[in-house]
Amino acid sequence: MTDAELSRALSTATSATAAPLAPATAADADRAFRAVRESVAHAVVGAEEPLRLLAIALLADGHALIEDVPGVGKTLLARAFARALGLDFGRIQGTPDLLPSDVTGASILDGTPTTGMSLRFVAGPVFTNVLLVDEINRATPRTQSALLEAMQERQVSVEGVTRPLPDPFLVLATQNPIEYEGTFALPEAQLDRFMLRVRLGYPDAAAERRIARRYTTAIEPLAAVSSVLARDRIAGLREGARLVRVADELTDYLVAIVAGTRERPEVELGGSPRASVALFRAAQASAFLAGRDFVLPDDIRGIARAVLGHRLRVDLDSSLHGATAERVLADVIAAVPVPVDDPRDRAG
Repeated sequence: MTDAELSRALSTATSATAAPLAPATAADADRAFRAVRESVAHAVVGAEEPLRLLAIALLADGHALIEDVPGVGKTLLARAFARALGLDFGRIQGTPDLLPSDVTGASILDGTPTTGMSLRFVAGPVFTNVLLVDEINRATPRTQSALLEAMQERQVSVEGVTRPLPDPFLVLATQNPIEYEGTFALPEAQLDRFMLRVRLGYPDAAAERRIARRYTTAIEPLAAVSSVLARDRIAGLREGARLVRVADELTDYLVAIVAGTRERPEVELGGSPRASVALFRAAQASAFLAGRDFVLPDDIRGIARAVLGHRLRVDLDSSLHGATAERVLADVIAAVPVPVDDPRDRAG
């Protein structure tokens, strides 16, 4: 793909969001999420809460780290979610020999001695809307760092040229938290770029029977997932989520929660100001998906674990005595007073 072809592709991918769009309403978001959930359900059994978290990441312009043991459907969920949205999808398999150019792309020498030789940029898989980075912790730190600029700035700089990424751009990265051989732990700077951490868990017996019975035919469950949202509709939903009202006392409340993670003696690294922004925007998106145009304290409390859990680092001595990031976070949330004013009183 030449630079001209890449520019045309990016122009086509972002044309729907170039013109001003009317923001979607909270009722629109509720209907849209129901449609996505019904479509994804053709391939994924259960996983309603993980799917909701992925939708929040999309609406809040963030990225999600899907972390769980092998075989619970991390990759399937990511692929089904992208198909239901009707967005372009790319995949990178993390391996120790994966190079940064395998992610971003590189220039190659093209042509013949007769016609002339020139450099042609070949775009990497990062130039897409939904990028699945499977087993991200198997890639080397050098390759992991190639994603930092893409995730934060929505652009890629290769050989002195900066190229924008399509909009929307969502990274869904998976990793196995219990296997360490041949892996490279994600540094804190990389973890901080993920707005949310998603965990699926094992299904119950009834759900697992439904999963097994879906493979009694030759048709793969993923093939039954269809696109239910147009690209311009996604842009309107994202704009609507940004307009969800957050009362001043609720902003103070979420900031106090994040600041509280930095004040705990057993925590080496607490939430950053970027975490406060992520919690603010995730709470907006959570309320929006629930059909409201205002945030409640429950929105903040309900999403705080997914936003902050992977950002906290407990010191070694405390961890040896049973302290975990989840327990510390639960204590912090319990210690911060909940605002008494109900935003619903002002919403009416």
